[in-house]
Amino acid sequence: MTQVDPRPAARHHAGARTLPVDAERWPDVAAVPRASWPVRAVTEAVLERALRRRPLRVRFADGAPLGLGGPLIEVRDPKAFHARIGTRGLIGFGESYMAGEWDAPDLVGALTVLAAHAADLIPPRLQRLRGAWAQRQPDAQRNTPDGSRSNISRHYDLSNDLFALFLDETLTYSSAVFRSFPADWSLLAAAQHRKIDRLLDLAGVGAGTRLLEIGTGWGELALRAAARGAYVTSLTLSREQRELALKRVGDAGHADRMTIELCDYREARGTYDAVVSVEMIEAVGVEFWPMYFHTLDERLAPGGRVALQAITMPHERMLAARDTYTWIQKYIFPGGLIPSTTAIEQAVRDHTGLAVAARDGFGAHYAETLRLWRERFTDQADQVAALGFDETFRRLWTFYLAYSEAGFRSGYLDVQQYLFTKENPAR
Repeated sequence: MTQVDPRPAARHHAGARTLPVDAERWPDVAAVPRASWPVRAVTEAVLERALRRRPLRVRFADGAPLGLGGPLIEVRDPKAFHARIGTRGLIGFGESYMAGEWDAPDLVGALTVLAAHAADLIPPRLQRLRGAWAQRQPDAQRNTPDGSRSNISRHYDLSNDLFALFLDETLTYSSAVFRSFPADWSLLAAAQHRKIDRLLDLAGVGAGTRLLEIGTGWGELALRAAARGAYVTSLTLSREQRELALKRVGDAGHADRMTIELCDYREARGTYDAVVSVEMIEAVGVEFWPMYFHTLDERLAPGGRVALQAITMPHERMLAARDTYTWIQKYIFPGGLIPSTTAIEQAVRDHTGLAVAARDGFGAHYAETLRLWRERFTDQADQVAALGFDETFRRLWTFYLAYSEAGFRSGYLDVQQYLFTKENPAR
C-alpha cells in the first residue's frame, strides 16, 4: 500500500506554490504519496529522457528547463510532481494538476504534444512492465446493472445546472458537426442539430418509425425524432437527466410520442424499426460490449437500422489501457473504456447478425466542440463556484476538457458515426 503524506498539498514543502485542497472531498489530491528516493530518481530520469526530445518547454522550479521549445509546462513542486507520477503514473499526473503543482498557459497545446507521443514517451522495456505496477480498475466500478447506475450517477447526476453553464441550449453532450472551422459558439446549436439529423437520417427515422434510443442525455435527439413523427422510447440511468428531459418533452408537446424510462439497456424490451445510441458505448465497459451489441441486434426488427456514434482510439492503445485504472475512470467516467474501431467491428461480427454498412470519422469536429465547451466553462467559473463546486473541481474539469480536446487534436482519439443494418429474411 502506498503511504501518503497527510499534510495538505498546498503545504507539502516550503516554497511550493500549490493550492489548498479539501482533504475530505479530494483525499488523493490533498495528500502527496510518499515515494522513496529511488522511485523519485527513476521517475525524474525517465521524464527527463522523454521530455528533452519533445516540442515542449518544461520548466522546473528547482532545475534547468527541458524540451525543444513549444508550449510551456511550469512545474511548481517538482518533488510532489515526481512522487505522484512515480507512484500513480498518469493518475498522479492529473492529480498533480488538480493540486496546482504544475500548470500550463496553453494547457491544450501542452497536452496535445504529450498525446501525440503517448505511444513512445515511455521506453518500450518499461512499457512491458506496465502490468506489474499499473493500478487495476476497482471491482466496484464494473458495469454490472447496479454498477452502471452508480457509475452513471457520479457523472451525469452532478447537476443539470452545471452542464447548462457550458453546453449550448440544446443541452447536447456529444460531438457536433460543423460546416467549417474554426467553430463559433453562436453556431454550436445548429451544428448539434446537424449531427443529430445525420444520425436520424442514417437510421431512416421518419413518420411512424418506432425508435429506441439508448442513452437519453437531456432529450434533444428524442425530441428531434418525435418532431419527425417517430414514436420514441429512450433509456437512461440518470435521474437528473430524465427529470429535465421529461420537462422538455412536455414543454415541446411530444408526450404522446415519447417515453423516457429509467432503465438499463440490458432491461430493454420490444422490437423497433431503428435504434440510435450516441456516445454510450464508452460507458459500457469492455466485458459488456458483447451484451451491448447483442442488445442492439435483439431489439432491432428485421430490415431495421442502427445508428451509433462512438469515440474511438487506436486498437493497440486500447489493448494497453483496457486492464488499467486511468485518471478519467477515477474522476470523470468510472467504469468506462473508449473502444477501437477494430473492437467495435469484431463485437458486431462475433455477437450479432448486424452488418457494418457505413462508418464516418470526424474527430476534428470533436476538438472544436470541446474547445467551445472548455472556453465556456472557463468563462463561467464564478457561476460554477456559486453552484458549490470548489477550485479543485474546476481544475479537474478544466483538465478533463483540455485532455479530451488534446486527444482529438493529436489524432489519438477519433469519433465515428456507424450504420449497422439487419437483413430482413422475408424479402
